[in-house]
Amino acid sequence: MIDQSSLEKFDSQGMHKVYDRWPEIARKNYFSDLSQIEFTKCPHIVFAGMGGSGAIGDIFSAILSKTSTHVTVVKGYHLPKTVTNNSVVVVISISGNTVETISMLKNAIEINSKIIVFSDGGKIKDICNEKNIPHRNIKKYHSPRASFTSFLYSMLHVLKPIIPIEEKDIIESIKELENMSIKINSKKISKENPSIQISEWIKDTPVIYYPWGLEPVAIRFKNSLQENSKIQAVIEDVIESCHNGIVTWDKQNNFQPILIRGQKDYEKTKERWEILKEFFSEKKIDYKEIISENGNILTKIICLIYLLDYASIYLAIKLKVDPTPVNAIEYIKNKLN
Repeated sequence: MIDQSSLEKFDSQGMHKVYDRWPEIARKNYFSDLSQIEFTKCPHIVFAGMGGSGAIGDIFSAILSKTSTHVTVVKGYHLPKTVTNNSVVVVISISGNTVETISMLKNAIEINSKIIVFSDGGKIKDICNEKNIPHRNIKKYHSPRASFTSFLYSMLHVLKPIIPIEEKDIIESIKELENMSIKINSKKISKENPSIQISEWIKDTPVIYYPWGLEPVAIRFKNSLQENSKIQAVIEDVIESCHNGIVTWDKQNNFQPILIRGQKDYEKTKERWEILKEFFSEKKIDYKEIISENGNILTKIICLIYLLDYASIYLAIKLKVDPTPVNAIEYIKNKLN
């Protein structure tokens, strides 16, 4: 099992120190003095961003899925034709220099949509200043993926006039983050740490199963395993997979199934989980079951992300790799420039 010295050695740039502060950062940014948006009517919200920034859009899409708000998440260069001048386009680039996101911002300007931009400076802020577009400067901590709670909770505050999420649900999510931190932070290096337990269990390529409402968790976990742990990972919608992907388990392979379940999943989804577990047991396939905290959908999502992001950091340490560098991503960026 990893220890404190190996954590400090391999995570020499201190990513884990920022993760230890996630609840504090969440609370600080939600109760910040950033001004809220001025428009209140919003038939269509579009979240435009890539990577860690795009993952924030996935979360808003999930938590708003049971409301009447129409949400679109776009990851790429262009906005779809369904975006109009009545749409609110929320542009997110933590670095402020993401070329695809800058392209989508320019697209939104051409459409004359309502726009709000979030970044920690960069070229995108310069465009906002030049075009007189509302921009909120959010502090980046360590890296875009480590800045997750900084941006998410700042946006929950700034977008409050158009986001039908009750304040008590947001406060609950922060309190549960604080409770989760006690169990998983870097001062709790022990066998009882659930994030360490997950990292110790992963030995091959994870196949991450999720119900539709927890898709942002699966996407984020896959991305964190790839960026932090430098391993490959696959995600599968548990219902859809039962119509196709499940067949691949008929043959022995080097994959490991991880079941991400929500407290109070839909009853038919619960039934599917039990059948899937029975199937894996009959095939003698070891699986890992991870169940969300109780609470509202934001609480479930953010606490699962915290648990699993930390697991990816601990896995990196177990594999003796530095979780911070993303050399392949930088290679692509440099080639594009």
